[in-house]
Amino acid sequence: MLIFLWAEGHDGVIGQDGQLPWHLPADMHFFKTVTTDNTVIAGAKTFESFKRPLPNRTNVVVTHQAADKFPAGVIVLHSIEAIREYARERPTEKLFVVGGAQIFAALLDDVDWLYRTVIDADFDGDTWMPAIDYDQFNLVKSRQGVRDTANPYNYEFEQYQRQ
Repeated sequence: MLIFLWAEGHDGVIGQDGQLPWHLPADMHFFKTVTTDNTVIAGAKTFESFKRPLPNRTNVVVTHQAADKFPAGVIVLHSIEAIREYARERPTEKLFVVGGAQIFAALLDDVDWLYRTVIDADFDGDTWMPAIDYDQFNLVKSRQGVRDTANPYNYEFEQYQRQ
């Protein structure tokens, strides 16, 4: 099953200069918790922002670059159709699509679940989440995050399932 996993600020901003435009440790902890022992699918720029393959996860990169440009053990796919085929071959596995925006946009019709962290703040950004028709999804879980000195914004974790 394909699951989109992302955090966004106001106006759907998700990135700035290839990085997250905020520091929110609780969201990083959530990301690690839900993706561990599962598969993470990322575009080359998003994968590069990790600095290394994420441990205890199957790392899949979608890119036009040659497979030998990536660390051993990283699965390299070369098209959106290859992601769809990979997902069809693994119908019971949780496959977390974590960016970038072009991959999210290309897979909008394929995604089964949305795991969104909504951050109640304005951020400068150069990358936005594509528009999602939330009428096609049911909100099945929502949890308010705890604002504290380490997590200086109001935020909420949401999970949606396609109808």
